Amino acid sequence: MYNPMASRVAPGSSLQLTKRDRSMFAASDDSVMMKQIQDTHSPDGLEVDARPLLNIIEDILNRATFKVDPMVPGTQAHMENMEDKTHQAGGFVLPESLSHTIDRISCEIAYKALGGGDGHSTTVSLFTMLSTFSWDAKLVLTLAAFALNYGEFWLLSQIYTSNQLARSMAILKQLPFIMEHTSTLKPRFDTLNNLIKAMVDLTRCIVEFKELPSVYITQDVQALSTAIATIPTAVYWTIRSVIACAAQITTLTTMGHEYVASTVETWELSSLAHKINNILEHLKKQLAICYQYIEEKRNVEAYESLLRIFEMTHIDNMKVLKSLIYPKDDLLPLFDGASKRRVNLDVLRRKNVLLLISGLNISHEELSILEQIYNESRIHATRLDTLYEIIWIPMVDRSVEWIDPMQKQFESLQSTMPWYSLYHPTLINQVVIRFIKEVWHFRNKPILVVLDPQGRVVSPNAIHMMWIWGSNAFPFTSLREDNLWKEETWRLELLVDGIDQTILNWIRDGKYIFLYGGEDIEWIRKFTTTARSVAQASRIPLEMIYVGKSSKKEQVRRVIASIMVEKLSHCWEDLTMIWFFWTRLESMLFSKIQLGRADDHDPMLREIKKLLSYDKETGGWALLSKGSSVLINGHGTTVFPTLSEYDIWKEHVTVKGFDTSIKEHHDMLHGVAHPCCRFEFPSTIGRIPEKMKCPECNQLMEKYITFLCCHDENATHGLY
Repeated sequence: MYNPMASRVAPGSSLQLTKRDRSMFAASDDSVMMKQIQDTHSPDGLEVDARPLLNIIEDILNRATFKVDPMVPGTQAHMENMEDKTHQAGGFVLPESLSHTIDRISCEIAYKALGGGDGHSTTVSLFTMLSTFSWDAKLVLTLAAFALNYGEFWLLSQIYTSNQLARSMAILKQLPFIMEHTSTLKPRFDTLNNLIKAMVDLTRCIVEFKELPSVYITQDVQALSTAIATIPTAVYWTIRSVIACAAQITTLTTMGHEYVASTVETWELSSLAHKINNILEHLKKQLAICYQYIEEKRNVEAYESLLRIFEMTHIDNMKVLKSLIYPKDDLLPLFDGASKRRVNLDVLRRKNVLLLISGLNISHEELSILEQIYNESRIHATRLDTLYEIIWIPMVDRSVEWIDPMQKQFESLQSTMPWYSLYHPTLINQVVIRFIKEVWHFRNKPILVVLDPQGRVVSPNAIHMMWIWGSNAFPFTSLREDNLWKEETWRLELLVDGIDQTILNWIRDGKYIFLYGGEDIEWIRKFTTTARSVAQASRIPLEMIYVGKSSKKEQVRRVIASIMVEKLSHCWEDLTMIWFFWTRLESMLFSKIQLGRADDHDPMLREIKKLLSYDKETGGWALLSKGSSVLINGHGTTVFPTLSEYDIWKEHVTVKGFDTSIKEHHDMLHGVAHPCCRFEFPSTIGRIPEKMKCPECNQLMEKYITFLCCHDENATHGLY
């Protein structure tokens, strides 16, 4: 167990202590001594504001140094750091009673130092004098008395050459002679300064304990109770050190520079500094625990307050936005992507606000498509009240040091955005980050939380609506999302709307259209060749478009190159279009999940699930439509055999027509093969459904959890 009373002497020391020296340290580990100190403690309840007095003390002791060193207290750099504290203390008026107490302590210390009394007895007399004060007040008042004398000593040393009055006083204190022998005295003052610094640091630590807010922490917290038990001992040894320092200064000024301190006296100061630093380290650990405890309490309070704000009714959205983004008025928290200047939150008052929440890893594709939709909404908007504003809220890991490459990445992203963004990620409070993760289920994939003009959350994530319907989903409420689904039907426009006008033209012309995907170029060659042969034989106008795969970009890029060279079909050279196609499909499923309708008896959703499942399988797949109407939607294991067996079902074309004939034959093959589906849900999407039904067999699917390498672009945590 830590014992702050323990005195340490270097092993093998051959020091010979005088009778006075022995009496000084004999009680260092004696509990009787501390009982004697505790018996003097009888506070009357008078509170002393120690902080402003401590600021003055620190200013005096940091300026009163033997020699400036660029890296230690007393230097110009340190002085500049002290200016704020001194300025704050400038308005402090010391009560007359405290001034009188400081004078009495100063006289007592000076008298005992001249008389050569032992440190313990003098310390006890000071504790008796200060019996009615709290422990921190005893310490600060004693340190103030020392600072008064020590500051006067060094003030004279700094101005005696330019001020005659100071010079005369300095002669009486032998300062000119002392200053002439600085090199000889430097080791003594170095030891003295080390002890003074330790005393100030320990005093500051004890004052910080006194300033801990009782509303968040009480003595039943172990760290605080442990510290409170140690503080009397800490105060004792600090005051004891004050007396030792005062004795050194008095000895120097009365006996002159020719006096050489004994080894024991030098060791005394070093030993006291060592002891105080040990106590300081112990208290600092407890203080850090206390601060962490208080921060957790405050965070819980702030989190609950944030939850209440979202439950309340507001006349506008300002309170909500301030609670999320930045609560103060001392700076402009937003960056306007249009004007490239900082602005206030007032620009969003009573507007529909979409919070784009993402990490710095938001993709180029996501930003590119979102920017297109955003810009189109500005062009086609006819009334101001139909507009919405977007704010980018960058989410960064606060436990990771914010380094220059991260700053550059942030600035690069921010500069490309035409909407508003948080001026800097550090503005957002840790409590808000927790709220976003726990309430809005943000992981790593971007989400788009929608606030109406009164700050109410009308959609916890409208990113899916944005990808599926663009600005047509305005005002992006969950009710609007539900209504849009009710208006939708299973048609080709649902899959490709907003991606490729060419396909919309084919639909308008009533052509047969094959959408197909996969990464197996051999299957693609056979499929496209066979499909073209069937179209020619049946004399139908057929177009084909390769829509790639949601992953494996490099393989898809190679397939596209082969398709173009061999002229197998149309394809999207821009991979952003392929990304958007699959993102929209995923959004359709996630939208239903968010609405709680992932397992509704919905033929349209069943077909969407099939496509997403095919994308995760090996081989190819294809969807055939005539104009808007989808005829077949199947995996390569059923679509390609349907085409290759054209000779079997072509005789039905004359009677039933091409559409019915190809569909019936495909359904027959599908009924035999009946491949079940598989889905992967990255943990980054936030909401993973607890259960899902297979769109092929309509049975509940089994759920597995997998952990893949974080560098795998298919890495996932939820697997059906």
